[in-house]
Formats: sequence, structure tokens, C-alpha cells
Amino acid sequence: MRKLLNTLYVTTEGAWLKKDGANIVMEVESQERARLPVHMLESVVCMGHVLMSPPLLGYCAEQGISVCFLSPHGKFLARLEGPVSGNVLLRREQYRRTDDHNRCAAIVRNVLLGKIHNQRAVVRRAIRDHGESMNSDVRANLEHARERLRRIIDRLSSETELDVLRGLEGEAAQTYFGVFDFLIRVDAPALRFNGRSRRPPTDAVNALLSFLYTLLTHDCRSALETVGLDPAVGFLHRDRPGRPSLALDLLEEFRPLLADRVVLSLINRRQVNEQDFVTFDNGAVLLKETSRKTVLTAYQERKQEDLHHAFLDEKFAIGLFPAIQAQLLARHLRGDLDAYPPFLWK
Repeated sequence: MRKLLNTLYVTTEGAWLKKDGANIVMEVESQERARLPVHMLESVVCMGHVLMSPPLLGYCAEQGISVCFLSPHGKFLARLEGPVSGNVLLRREQYRRTDDHNRCAAIVRNVLLGKIHNQRAVVRRAIRDHGESMNSDVRANLEHARERLRRIIDRLSSETELDVLRGLEGEAAQTYFGVFDFLIRVDAPALRFNGRSRRPPTDAVNALLSFLYTLLTHDCRSALETVGLDPAVGFLHRDRPGRPSLALDLLEEFRPLLADRVVLSLINRRQVNEQDFVTFDNGAVLLKETSRKTVLTAYQERKQEDLHHAFLDEKFAIGLFPAIQAQLLARHLRGDLDAYPPFLWK
């Protein structure tokens, strides 16, 4: 089984990264601040005004270490990678499958079964862990959402039309995010959730969700490229220039566990508060630069936790799950598996 390697997040403004033998060295104002062996890494994420030397960029490409550049607020800017792995036959089958309505719908259905099952698990765990202390109306709303998500899963199981499947996903998202605020157990008005907003996020919760979704998209894209799939050609998400549609497909199953639950933990444990965000004139709310480390640390710690994989019946570090699901998707496309087995969180 593949070893879980680290992602290096560089958030220090004005940092200069260079190669020294088999190490990455970070300098700030010509002073060495950090040194890390390259063999421990699978990717480097640079946030804000971070510079990297050409020799280091080339070395990362040779070693199969992807380099991603994000804006100071987590918006994707660019990505560098070495030679594409995998073989052309797998990608040709991927392209054929996306053009085959019935076989494409079968993959989409299983992706959505995983996503909605895992959304329901978030709600179920909140009821289990805090149900006794909840207001009766809050608990009733959560119970209703859990049951509605179950009914949507039942409808998915026999649906074959792509547009209907996408419509059911929208209904599930409306149900799930409609009760998301009930999962937040702090009283601060600035940390309430009033519905999903993306470009730009208009509250602190959405700012955290968007930031973590960006990090998770990077991990999913890397996983797909590792097994030789094209991250730009998806099944659930339609093709669009510049959009990693298949990475967004793979992301769906992991949003509840690797992003939504992390956000709830950060807020409910008071690891972040209203002072960790800045509001701009256009209404956008973004995470402050000084607060990113807290979120990145929580995300990395979650990836290190072990979790049982239902289909493989083994425990793995959660950070390996995108790579595992990418491999299972590749095996399905090659014909080794009759169907794509989604990640189901229990």
C-alpha cells in the first residue's frame, strides 16, 4: 500500500524556496528558516507571495512532487507537475465512458451515493453525540434532514438519468446545508451559517469551507494524476476549460469528512473565532493569513487519523483515501471491477 507522505504548506509572505542537495530550504530575508528532506513530500502548496527557484521546480518535477500556487486567500492560481503517469489506454477508456450516457450515469450514481451517505453521517453523528443536549426543535430538524437524505439515497439507487441524478444531488445539498447551522454549537453571531456562498464566501463558515475544499481538490487531483486518469474530464461535473472536473467528482465523497467535519471541529472547539477573519468592502469574508496555520494543522491531523475502508475492509490513514478511490475508479474503468465502489463513512 502506498505510504502517506506529507504536503508542505508555505504561508510565509516573501519566503524563498530553494534546493540544497535533496532538501528544500526556506529563506526569509536571506535567513534560513526551515529545511525539509524532499523524500518526505508528495506535494508543495505555496500560498501568497512565495517564490521558488528554477532548480527546485525542476527537481520537484523529476521527483513526482506536484507544486501548487494559491492566492493569499486560498484561490487556485497554477500547478506544476512532471511527466504524466499512467497509460493512454486508461485515459481513452475514461473519455469513452464520459460519452456513454448509461455507463457515465452508473459512476455518477455511485459517487452521489457516497457523497449523500457521508452527508447523512455528519448529521447522524451530531444527533448521536449531542442529541440529549439539543433543543427539541433543533433535534427534530436534524432528524427530518437525516430521513430526507435517506429517501434521496433510496431514489438514487434506481435512477439512470444524469439530469435527474444531478437534481437529486442539489436536493440533498439543500437539505444538508439547510441544517448545517444547527451543527455549530457556539453562540458568536459572526460564526453562524446562513447558506452556502462561494464566490466570494460571505461569512466565516463559508470562508473555512471554501479554503478546505481548495486544499482537498489539490489532493484529489494529485491522486488522479498518480493513477494516470485525466483530472479535467469528469462524470458528474461537466467539462469546462480550466476546471478539474474529475477531481471535483472525487472530491464530493470526501467533503463531509475532510472539510465539513474539520470546519465544525475548529469552530466548536473554539480553535478559530471571529477575530480570525477579515471582511472586505464587497462583502467577502476571508481567513486571515495569520490564522491559516491553525486550519492547515487541523486538516493535516485529520489526514493522519486511521479509518476503516468498508470496501477493502482495512484501516488506512484518511489522507490515503483519495488515492485509494482514484485507484478503485481506474480499476473499474479497466474492467477489473463491475462498478465503482464509493467511499462510505461509517
